Amino acid sequence: MIQKFLTLIGEKYPLTSVDAGEFKTLKASGMKFDISAYDAKGLGRVSVMQAKGFFGLMKMFTLIVTPTDIDLPLYSYDRIFAFGNDVLISEVYDTCAAGEFSQEALKAVTDAYAGKFERDPGQHWYDSIKFETSISKKAKKRFTKELDELAEKHFKAYLETPSALVEGETALKKAEKTAYYVNGLLDKGGPSTDAFVKSLGREKTETLFKKILF
Repeated sequence: MIQKFLTLIGEKYPLTSVDAGEFKTLKASGMKFDISAYDAKGLGRVSVMQAKGFFGLMKMFTLIVTPTDIDLPLYSYDRIFAFGNDVLISEVYDTCAAGEFSQEALKAVTDAYAGKFERDPGQHWYDSIKFETSISKKAKKRFTKELDELAEKHFKAYLETPSALVEGETALKKAEKTAYYVNGLLDKGGPSTDAFVKSLGREKTETLFKKILF
């Protein structure tokens, strides 16, 4: 799905690879991570993490879109394959600076899959800025094709939602809202954030987050 997402982005926003430097490959919590990042012209930063661990029994895939040029919210896609299960988590965070983001297209997708493969995402500090059209699903691997379809439809709906260009004070406000989320991960934690801080330390994790991922 990661390559599919990159293709969808690249069709509209040309991608230029960003050198991840020392963070191209790293280990954290028993997992080996391969990290890459791109600048998407007209959109913002796109980053990818692919990880394997526990003798190949667990695989994780992450794609993060951090818009800086247009007023789309931040989008985080996580996919975890472990012990016969397939977990899909696609979360949309309010980093919009001007007006409200229309969730109509995303809602049509989430409504179509309501009640299927539901997974309790738990409670987190960032729930107040997470849109209700985020998704959290868990199923056996035999349902991977269906979860792939959901993931693609959800991401397409996100990318195709109209959004205005940001500049001047609006760009500054958007940067502040993005920083609130990223700093919150570093200060208050998150599933992958905690693993990175434990393995890399706070300073290196902050560099990874602020220079590469977001």
